[in-house]
Amino acid sequence: MSRPALADVLDRLHVVALPMRVRFRGITVREVALLDGPAGWGEFGAFGEYGPAEAAHWLDAALTAAYDGMPAVHRARIPINATVPAVSAAEVPQVLARFPGVRTAKVKVAEPGQTLADDVARVDAVRALVPTVRVDANGGWSVQEAVTAVRALAADGPLEYVEQPCATVPELAQVRRRVDVPIAADESIRKAEDPLHVVRSGAADVAVLKVAPLGGVAAMLAIAEQIDIPVVVSSALDSAVGIGAGLVAAGALPSLRHACGLGTGGLFVEDVAEARVAVDGYLPAAPVDPDPARLAALAAPPERARWWADRVRACWPLLSWPS
Repeated sequence: MSRPALADVLDRLHVVALPMRVRFRGITVREVALLDGPAGWGEFGAFGEYGPAEAAHWLDAALTAAYDGMPAVHRARIPINATVPAVSAAEVPQVLARFPGVRTAKVKVAEPGQTLADDVARVDAVRALVPTVRVDANGGWSVQEAVTAVRALAADGPLEYVEQPCATVPELAQVRRRVDVPIAADESIRKAEDPLHVVRSGAADVAVLKVAPLGGVAAMLAIAEQIDIPVVVSSALDSAVGIGAGLVAAGALPSLRHACGLGTGGLFVEDVAEARVAVDGYLPAAPVDPDPARLAALAAPPERARWWADRVRACWPLLSWPS
């Protein structure tokens, strides 16, 4: 459809503040702006440090969901992984208890202020409880640090893959040549001018795709069609609405070989919809509508709502939607 008026979009905006169980990405409260559109709900949740050019992709995703709706799916349920923040090894069982039936866990590593020994202890604690373990460094290592860390983390058991061990595509390619563990790319796809560059460069074995930073479900699926390596759909610390969009995107993929990172709802104390509980490690591939009572209870303060409205205005001239 054609682009709606900016005033219409602003009238449909609901800004919420979701308290988190543990610090994640340096925050303890996650703010997102939800959009109640004629075709469904969309989510605009670009992180606060992102400027308008990068945040505009996230607004594209929200508008596409709210005004165009969602595609049909090929599978009714999606396997998910547990997400383990950079907690102590002793806290791992408590975190994993929020993901009943899950057989895969993604463990955050390379956290500033922590050591490789902390990472190894955390990963080993997860490995004792979950059969398949992957780790995510968020680009936090140099090439040599990555090689050393991967070997240490894999010493006591296999790793499914290491996600974004280094920041740049050339560094990923170097690490990939020097370790036996598969390399997954996340930031090198979603923050790149050319999302396919990392694949063309032979720098990754797995592509981690996120709906919001790639501009929406349709845009993500278009990128996935051009990638000849397995795809993992993951959350960008989304609310239940954004998670629903990710589950639909995973359901719409022609094939799905790995568990998806769409179980992050367990990181919130409260969310805009009742938490979907994984059944045997799976969540349904369906969109989510927020609960009106929760929207009201979790509403952000007026000054934050104004901040998000101003952000929509700043992103508006930079949108790609409708294509």
